[in-house]
Amino acid sequence: MEPKRALVRAPGDSYRSCLSTHPLHSTVSLEKAREQHAAYCRTLAELGLEVIHVPRDDRLADACFVEDNAVVHDGRALICRMAKESRRGEQPAVAKRLEEFMLVRWAEEPATIEGGDVVHLEDRLICGITQRTNPEGVAQMEEWLGVPVSTIFDPRVMHLKSYVTYLGRGIAIATEKYSRHPALAGLHILIPPEGEEYAADTLAVGDTVLMAQGHMEAHELVRDAGFEVIPMDVSEIEKCDGALTCLSILF
Repeated sequence: MEPKRALVRAPGDSYRSCLSTHPLHSTVSLEKAREQHAAYCRTLAELGLEVIHVPRDDRLADACFVEDNAVVHDGRALICRMAKESRRGEQPAVAKRLEEFMLVRWAEEPATIEGGDVVHLEDRLICGITQRTNPEGVAQMEEWLGVPVSTIFDPRVMHLKSYVTYLGRGIAIATEKYSRHPALAGLHILIPPEGEEYAADTLAVGDTVLMAQGHMEAHELVRDAGFEVIPMDVSEIEKCDGALTCLSILF
C-alpha cells in the first residue's frame, strides 16, 4: 500500500547533543541540519505526500528521528519503548498525532523496540534484534500489528535499516553482510559497493528512492533496477548516527 502521509519533526535546539558515535559529531551544524530537514520535507511534499509536522521539542536532542518512535502498519501504530531512557520523552507528541489517523498501542516493559529496526514489505516485516530492539519488542509488535515478522539477530548494530531497506517490487538494498540472510530470501538484493554502505539506508516513495548524496555507484545500481533516484544532502543527519529513513514515519 502506497503511503499518503509523512510524519516529521524538525531538529530542536539541543540537536547537537544527539546520541552519536560518529567521528564528526562535534562538528554538527544545527542551522545546516534544519536546512537539510526542510529540504527533505519539501521533497516528500513534491512526491505527493501530506507532510504532518509534530511540534519541535528543544529539550529532546534526538526527537527529529521520529521513525524510532512508532511502527505503523495497516491502520495501527505500536508506540515504541525506546532502549535509551534519554529518548523516552519523544513518543507522546508523536502518539498524539498518530491517534488522529489510527489505533495506537504502547509497547510495554520489558520490551524495547525502535522503528529504525523495522523494514516494511508488502506482506511482512523484517525486524532487527539489535542494541535497540529485543525479542519481547518484536513479539508485542507482531501481536498488535497482526503481521508476520522475520528477524535478523545482530546485537552489535544499532538499527537494521542502516544496512537493509526495501525499495519495492521485490527489490531490497542491503550491505554485503546481510545480503544472504534467510530473512531476505526471495528478494532481489542490490549490494552497494565497499565504501558506499551508508547508501543502503534509502527511503522509497512509489518508484522514487531518496538516497544520501555522494554515493554514485549505489545510485546507479538503484537506477538500473528501474527506480528514479533523488540524491539528498544529509551530512548533519549522518553525524548524529541518523539517515533518511530516521526522519519520517510514512503511512
